[in-house]
Amino acid sequence: MASPKPAEPVSPAPFPREPVIKAEPGKPATPPTSQAPTAILKPKPPAPLKLAAVSKDPRPTLGPETFIATLRAADRYRQIAEAGGWPRLPTGVTLKIGDKGPVVAQLRQHLSATGDLPPDVASSDAFDGKLAAAVRLYQARHGLPETGLVGAKTVQAMNVTAETRFRQLAQSAVRISGSKFPFGERYAVVNIPSAVVEAVQGGQVVRRYVAVVGKTDRPSPAVETRITSVNVNPTWTVPVSLIKKDIIPHMRKDPGYLSKMKIRILDAHGNEVEPTRIDWSTEKAVNYTLRQDAGAANSLGQIRIDMPNRHAVYMHDTPTKRLFSSDTRFHSSGCVRVADVKTFVTWLLEGMVGPNGVWTEADINAAIASAKRQDVRLAKPVPVAWVYLTGYATPDGSVHFRDDIYGLDTPSEPAPMPPAAEPTDPPVTSSIAPRRMN
Repeated sequence: MASPKPAEPVSPAPFPREPVIKAEPGKPATPPTSQAPTAILKPKPPAPLKLAAVSKDPRPTLGPETFIATLRAADRYRQIAEAGGWPRLPTGVTLKIGDKGPVVAQLRQHLSATGDLPPDVASSDAFDGKLAAAVRLYQARHGLPETGLVGAKTVQAMNVTAETRFRQLAQSAVRISGSKFPFGERYAVVNIPSAVVEAVQGGQVVRRYVAVVGKTDRPSPAVETRITSVNVNPTWTVPVSLIKKDIIPHMRKDPGYLSKMKIRILDAHGNEVEPTRIDWSTEKAVNYTLRQDAGAANSLGQIRIDMPNRHAVYMHDTPTKRLFSSDTRFHSSGCVRVADVKTFVTWLLEGMVGPNGVWTEADINAAIASAKRQDVRLAKPVPVAWVYLTGYATPDGSVHFRDDIYGLDTPSEPAPMPPAAEPTDPPVTSSIAPRRMN
């Protein structure tokens, strides 16, 4: 009997062997179905946008008593300036709880002068919990992160002179001295230097919204008017100024720019004109209407808030929301972009009958999803004021400051104290009560 044939040695393999696939005559070989399907890696959703921090103070920036309160604060800061102001902190210094020394003593003197720290504890040179609380109060009044730590931004604010602070209060008071704004139960305020929108109800801020306002070379104007309607899925008609500053330069570099941005050119009769028929080496494009189609990429986003005024500015959504996370938000061409704009619009439409009862944010989302243009007129227009207050005070005497981003507080003449009576008419827009300028 024949001896059995010895088995062939099998080399170890790092992976299981693939089965041998035999094809039937006349048919191609077909691999078997995999026993374990390959996992499909799904792309990670983008991280939610973290909005810049805004004040939680329930007191509105602008109220019926803001002018008088700011006048009183200006007089107080004038006296501080005349008395020599406050000590300057060394640049680059950082202070926290547990620190001790002459710089801490200077910090206490400053916070005592500004009313953030009681005078009876101003003489110590130790950084304790009470001093940290005073620093947080100071930071809140200056629109800074309320950390209780003294870092570069806090030192920079503290080293602004008392004379400059007086000027900010005095100039801000002048800017609102002639206002006839109709404060009521509900109104909205945009303080341009703060880059925030306030929804005010019953004399309290029910919510502040992060905003993006005009850049220094295209500033947002002071406006007093009423919000009359909300436009869902708006188109955007490009202003003549932007055709000159933005569109024409873009078209000279990239002839396909308008097509990419879904902007159409219309003649005086509403007929569409091909971009190739326009001589972009000239400014002839301003003789046409340039209109961007509605949609997620529209420059106004999905919502426009209509507020008639002679500057033709308004508030709106934006497809570019990353700027809402920045502490410095001066990037628009004059209009105001609003973060969480659907929540703001829900407040504007509060109590109004919508498609399913009163308007809700879900109704607004449904209107946007329809992709149809819809104009919702407010049953009762909401007064709105855009103001430029780099210094202002609330009726309880709390004084607040913001950076003079447009440089309006530094005229060549010394800052005057605004009049307490017979105020002059300031150069602001008002579609509520037009006034003749002298």
